[in-house]
Amino acid sequence: MKILHLDTNHPLMIDQFATLGFQNDEDYTSTKREIEKKISVYDGIIIRSRFTIDASFLDKAVNLKFIGRVGAGLENIDVDYAKRNGVFLAAAPEGNRNAVGEHTLGMLLSLFNKLNKADHEVRNGTWDREGNRGSELDGKTVGIIGYGNMGKAFAKKLKGFDVETICYDIIGGVGDENARQVGIMELQQKTDVLSLHVPQTPETIGMINDGFINAFQKPFWFMNTARGKCVVTEDLVKHLKSGKILGAGLDVLEYEKSSFENMFDDDKLPEAFQYLIKATNVLFTPHVAGWTVESKEKLAQTIVDKIKKRFC
Repeated sequence: MKILHLDTNHPLMIDQFATLGFQNDEDYTSTKREIEKKISVYDGIIIRSRFTIDASFLDKAVNLKFIGRVGAGLENIDVDYAKRNGVFLAAAPEGNRNAVGEHTLGMLLSLFNKLNKADHEVRNGTWDREGNRGSELDGKTVGIIGYGNMGKAFAKKLKGFDVETICYDIIGGVGDENARQVGIMELQQKTDVLSLHVPQTPETIGMINDGFINAFQKPFWFMNTARGKCVVTEDLVKHLKSGKILGAGLDVLEYEKSSFENMFDDDKLPEAFQYLIKATNVLFTPHVAGWTVESKEKLAQTIVDKIKKRFC
């Protein structure tokens, strides 16, 4: 079978596919339209987030048997249409779940202890100890929304802290020894730290909004290492200003382009984002929670293993 690699990945992927007898072709520069002209000859595609795989593209991929998406989610693929056409879809949330768990914990501790603010001030000659007095995680209740691979990984990292960890998920029976599953009302009643770990779906887009935030009984810290479009940024800013949200760790943003790199290409940044970039209680990273040296290898290996199991 012939595979077209559309994004660069760990070299083990091409090496192992070759060992299995696959033909590997690489095209990291052609436009989507150019790819569509030749996609009919390929049995498989390997992609990260270079462009969307929509129905029009799939109609031209008449011999396509599988798509390997080297990442946690499948939001850049028309999943329903692909499945109706018999295309096997392989994502790799197992490959970067540990990285996401560690990153989320790191961002949370940095926010609690004002590490980013303190570092910036010291570098600029300000030695403000009282202004950088931190908070402790001890005794807090951490609420996790979405208890799949990423949520479970974060909960596991919290086992070393004296916290209560609770989780909410639309699927029942997912709680484990690391987090007790609760209903949404209990989550909103008890949570001191809210961490989002859901995929981007029609149901989750915009789920963190004014009404949702208002339903929480206490002010809380908010972490998003999931998907930016799950949060209405204007509503997040509103509640940062009011103090209902004490601080935010944001690895993803509503305004991201699909390829992540071009967010600042627009002439005018949204007003809400202009507030966020000046806020000292907001910590950003550029969609790298699952982006480690180790996860690069594990993501690639996961995709190879899934395709090997299905087709070899």
